[in-house]
Amino acid sequence: MSLTTAEATGLRVAPLVLGTNVFGWTADEAQSHQILDAFTAAGGNFIDTADSYSFWVEGNTGGESETIIGTWLAKRTVREEVLIASKVSYHPELFGLAPATIRQGIDGTLRRLGLEYVDVYYAHFDDPETPLEQTIATFSELVDEGKIRAIGVSNYSAERLTEWMEITKSGGYHIPVALEPQYNLMERGIEERLLPLAREHRLEVFPYYSLAHGFLTGKYRPGVSVDSARADDATRYLDGRGKRVLEALGAIAADRRLPYAPIALAWLRSQPGITAPIASGRTVEQLEPLLETIDLVLNDDELSLLTAASQNLGMES
Repeated sequence: MSLTTAEATGLRVAPLVLGTNVFGWTADEAQSHQILDAFTAAGGNFIDTADSYSFWVEGNTGGESETIIGTWLAKRTVREEVLIASKVSYHPELFGLAPATIRQGIDGTLRRLGLEYVDVYYAHFDDPETPLEQTIATFSELVDEGKIRAIGVSNYSAERLTEWMEITKSGGYHIPVALEPQYNLMERGIEERLLPLAREHRLEVFPYYSLAHGFLTGKYRPGVSVDSARADDATRYLDGRGKRVLEALGAIAADRRLPYAPIALAWLRSQPGITAPIASGRTVEQLEPLLETIDLVLNDDELSLLTAASQNLGMES
């Protein structure tokens, strides 16, 4: 059995997915609405959020991103033109994937978004304390009830994804259509086992942290201080390999007369089994260079240069 996002939702995914974990964190409601407007105006049609975004900000409780998207949707007539994905299991008050937690999670998500359904609903993180079949059965029931159109899995190991697919087949449940793992030029561990498994089951793959916390924009350099909430995460890549990747990106950027970010995203999109990378910006100005990747296709020499520069990474656990 196999299913694609287009078959499940009726819409094909544009080459870039908008990540929204910055909404309610480094982007306020007005900025977030501007970003959403710019993204859809450029042809983007897939918006990725989670019920946990952004509980880590002082004064937030989780669900802020969904609420902001909901207020934007309420003022626009775009619902039938966009895909909305959300996730459950990581909200501080709804942790894990027990059936009751999933049901409470989707009801809260739909309320905040002001929707009757979401297009893709992800199991955000694995929950080894809950029998996997209970989780799978609940997600499948939500499809039958019309609250979600398709199932996604995020942050699962190859072993647990295999178990999910086996239980789905034996139990006759609705199959997942999407996988959301961390993957970028600096984090390539999924290539060994998880990505081939996703291709085997025809899961569409939407990588997050596609720009390695912003490192692949090229703004993080030795001795350069960057005012960003993600600076600590990005600067840990400033080793020899990271410098080689930046040099490769820089060479292509100079030749193409493009910023680094759309090139890094285009490399990611070209990898076997990848449908579209997820990326975010806290302002329209930060979003604009990301949008340039939508029509960008790298040639074989450029792809080989980036692939070689980013080799020798640790593999997935």
